[in-house]
Amino acid sequence: MPVGAAAEPAPQGLGSPGREGGGGRRRGLGAAAPRGGPGPSARPSLPFRRRAAGPRPVSRLLCCSRPFFPGLAGWARTQLGWARRAAGGGGRREGASGQAGGRKGEERSERSQFGGGPELGREERRSSGSRPGQLRDAAAAAAEMLQTLYDYFWWERLWLPVNLTWADLEDRDGRVYAKASDLYITLPLALVFLIIRYFFELYVATPLAALLNVKEKTRLRASPNPTLEHFYLTSGKQPKQVEVELLSRQSGLSARQVERWFRRRRNQDRPSLLKKFREASWRFTFYLIAFIAGMAVIVDKPWFYDMRKVWEGYPIQSTIPSQYWYYMIELSFYWSLLFSIASDVKRKDFKEQIIHHVATIILISFSWFANYVRAGTLIMALHDSSDYLLESAKMFNYAGWKNTCNNIFIVFAIVFIITRLVILPFWILHCTLVYPLELYPAFFGYYFFNFMMGVLQLLHIFWAYLILRMAHKFITGKLVEDERSDREETESSEGEEAAAGGGAKSRPLANGHPILSNNHRKND
Repeated sequence: MPVGAAAEPAPQGLGSPGREGGGGRRRGLGAAAPRGGPGPSARPSLPFRRRAAGPRPVSRLLCCSRPFFPGLAGWARTQLGWARRAAGGGGRREGASGQAGGRKGEERSERSQFGGGPELGREERRSSGSRPGQLRDAAAAAAEMLQTLYDYFWWERLWLPVNLTWADLEDRDGRVYAKASDLYITLPLALVFLIIRYFFELYVATPLAALLNVKEKTRLRASPNPTLEHFYLTSGKQPKQVEVELLSRQSGLSARQVERWFRRRRNQDRPSLLKKFREASWRFTFYLIAFIAGMAVIVDKPWFYDMRKVWEGYPIQSTIPSQYWYYMIELSFYWSLLFSIASDVKRKDFKEQIIHHVATIILISFSWFANYVRAGTLIMALHDSSDYLLESAKMFNYAGWKNTCNNIFIVFAIVFIITRLVILPFWILHCTLVYPLELYPAFFGYYFFNFMMGVLQLLHIFWAYLILRMAHKFITGKLVEDERSDREETESSEGEEAAAGGGAKSRPLANGHPILSNNHRKND
């Protein structure tokens, strides 16, 4: 039905006059509006109303297991039934309580004469029954609110073009369509990915690191000091000069010893080179396999060569098993990255990484249940095409293979710029912004999908800036580093022997000691 058509009747809530038990007890929540205008709880006269004929869309959602939160709706309906039964039994209980009211009143008056105040208060609270009634009313109101939010969340006009309903995407004639309930499997799969990663890093990445001679530098540990440790954990890792002098008086150490303690303590918290190598190895392995699998999924499809065919017949586009597993595996992997981000190596773009993972999860989930599957497979394969190159460059950098790292990085920079700043905005975004409007009017899902794509594009521009900075360093003869790495977390700002003389101060420093050889590796 077009958006501008006549309003359809909406499902009546618990407080509506037409539902059982919706009057008397909850008149304050769902009472009819006065004649002068709609009340504060009256529902707007918008095309939110459901059609009078045919099954409710929520029922269709439940029948085809489409909704992402079916348990929430079931709980809401259970609460509604419980509240109705409680409201219906109130009248029967009133008769019994009324018969005994006179006797209890006489007993309370007699007890009050002999100092029975506390007992009388408890008796009145038990007999009044106001608290259980309030709880029932609150539960009924919450259940109605959840049911209403659930209905509006899965309103077809939000997620589908005009004149289309969820019933049009029910499986029939051997054709299978994407369902939101399919995404349930991604959460347990994310836990499986975390388990696989643990064993991969233990039995594959660690022996590979030993084979490539990835070694850790010896780090001096800070001596136990409760005063300095408390300041380090509560106030900051890099105290100011005034704070150093105060800590020096409190701990009985000199200012130089306090600064040395904080340098060593920061070194203890820095991620080890082996940890970085194992993390890069895991991501390289997944991105490479995912890119190969993604290309196998889409290379033989007509929309890989003609973008207009992405929207041919949308949204009545069936899915095949290869698309299903490609989606589920990609989404599960990004869930696992989000779960492990707190324990992974933290870099300068930590916040941007969180935004990227959340935006990716939302985009993949939305594109699945809104049946943007063809566009989604193209976008995922495009992103995987450069990620494995970056992770392989990191691996060789940690292993000390500088020339190999630099060459792979140049290839990665070229692929990243072409795919993220050329193909994605001028082909993929053009496909999702322009071509759909030739088939149907814009709707909420159209704006939402392209907005999230814009968020990803802004992140790509930010990362392209960092990549160009690294490329400039490479061209000018400097070693390539990952610009996302925070130098304050990987290098000391001052040597342990800084007070030994001007010669030590003039030399480069690493881990609190002057570097005596230019052949030392640089931490990423």
